[in-house]
Amino acid sequence: MPTLQSAYRKHHSTETAVLRKLSDILIAMNNQQVTLLAVLDLRAAFDCVNHDILLSRLQSSFSLGGITLTWIWSFLTDRSQRVLFNRSLSIEIILLFGVPQESVLGPFLFLLYAAQIFDIVASFGLSGHTYADDSQLYISVPATKSQTAAAQLAVCVEGLKLSINGWGPTH
Repeated sequence: MPTLQSAYRKHHSTETAVLRKLSDILIAMNNQQVTLLAVLDLRAAFDCVNHDILLSRLQSSFSLGGITLTWIWSFLTDRSQRVLFNRSLSIEIILLFGVPQESVLGPFLFLLYAAQIFDIVASFGLSGHTYADDSQLYISVPATKSQTAAAQLAVCVEGLKLSINGWGPTH
């Protein structure tokens, strides 16, 4: 489980997520630094999980295989949905992407799917923390370096956008 993720973990909550960032910001203030913060919310994140990419990551990054991977594949595939609106039922569609958010396993699979966010953020020299699909990226620097840090933060966000756009269907 990613250590900088506070959702769906024992002894972690929105409170621990806020306290982590607040603590980092206060430490930076004590060190005469300013903190630049970007707050991201991935749109329809749970619905955009690409099953092939998820299964590949579970195998390569988390060493899952055999019957466990087959069971997860079975959990993800052959899902469909219909919508009832004004007493009219839509046609059934097969779901090619996504994890069931209401299940116990769905959010956990999303966290493992999105775990690479932390690698990308670290590669840009930034800190980050997430709660489910809400991410906060931040960097603390002396005030004289804030413009450079702002550019660094913007480049990181663009890098994440490029990475995330490959995760699921285009919206």
